[in-house]
Amino acid sequence: MHLSEILYHLGEEREHYFNAVSTPVIQSSNFAFKDLEVFRNSLKNELSSHLYTRGNNPTVKILRQKIAALESAEDALVFASGSAAISAAVIAQVNAGDHIVCVNAPYSWTNVLLKRFLPRFGVASTYVDATDTSEIEKAIRPNTKVLYLESPNSLTFEMQDLAACAAICQKHGLVSIIDNSYCSPIFQRPIEWGIDLVVHSATKYLNGHSDVVAGVVCGSKALIQKIFDTEQMCLGAIISPHDANLITRGLRTLPLRMKRSDESAQKVVEWLEAHPKVKKIYYPFLEDTPQYELAKKQMSGCGGLFSIETTAETLEEAEAFFYRLKRFLFAVSWGGHESLVFPTCSLYGIEGKSNPPLPFNFYRFYIGLEEPEWLIEDLAQAFGD
Repeated sequence: MHLSEILYHLGEEREHYFNAVSTPVIQSSNFAFKDLEVFRNSLKNELSSHLYTRGNNPTVKILRQKIAALESAEDALVFASGSAAISAAVIAQVNAGDHIVCVNAPYSWTNVLLKRFLPRFGVASTYVDATDTSEIEKAIRPNTKVLYLESPNSLTFEMQDLAACAAICQKHGLVSIIDNSYCSPIFQRPIEWGIDLVVHSATKYLNGHSDVVAGVVCGSKALIQKIFDTEQMCLGAIISPHDANLITRGLRTLPLRMKRSDESAQKVVEWLEAHPKVKKIYYPFLEDTPQYELAKKQMSGCGGLFSIETTAETLEEAEAFFYRLKRFLFAVSWGGHESLVFPTCSLYGIEGKSNPPLPFNFYRFYIGLEEPEWLIEDLAQAFGD
């Protein structure tokens, strides 16, 4: 299906909604029936009928259809947050006594799920350097059920060979799950490489306006039905129709925003490459990056995220550079119109984080929709140029 068909027409059925051009918000918790047989059929399959908004809502269904099509998936579910989507996707695949293989250093709340939550119910996890597929094979046990991937991750941007990972999962009967928030379906579609389930923090690029928190799971009808029947319906981490409508609005401009952020980030990275106070740049499309060829094979773009290490030798120097930045907001997410910076020096001095995993002179930047030259001016003055 053409991208324009998905973003601007799929699922909208305007003839049912007074021919409204804008997506309607069906802000109803409940749906009534005049026919007993129709009611029975709705009770049998809440995923495909409108019975109660915890299960299926018309406004949310429009969004589900669009995101599933964007990811080349058969179906999708939308949740109240990215961590809710991740948790539902993983928990649906495991029982007590099962085992998960996960990439090193996943998203922080994925880490909490695997290290603190699931062990309470007898599910163990092993973390591996999944840039080497042989390490994945070594970690698989007879009771392994899930391979959890992030490609790229959202700090240092390590990738996994998705086709190779899919082949390993097929060989061992595992369900593969990937967090695709970094790329969005505009720049990477893991299901086309054989991955089973794709999760997103829809808070980020999919919404694109920094005004909704949401998550998505995409996959086959069978896997989505499995997650819906228990994890979504029982735990109830659903999105409101209003928020679903805001994300649908965000999808209208997704390709334009992704292209803009991607092109602007490349210009900023090129400027930083030549700067003497930049020690290292983390960015998948740098030609001297070890996984450059894999990035070009699997991804058609990078979006707005990259990280750098500066030459700052003390925590005070690292903090001073951060404080001199004036045009980047200090925040933890990304994907909106606003450019952001997350400095790891902020983790130093916090109780329980005496040994943060990244150096104090590490900064993650997100390049939004501002003019890149305007942002480069700010970086230059912060470096003292």
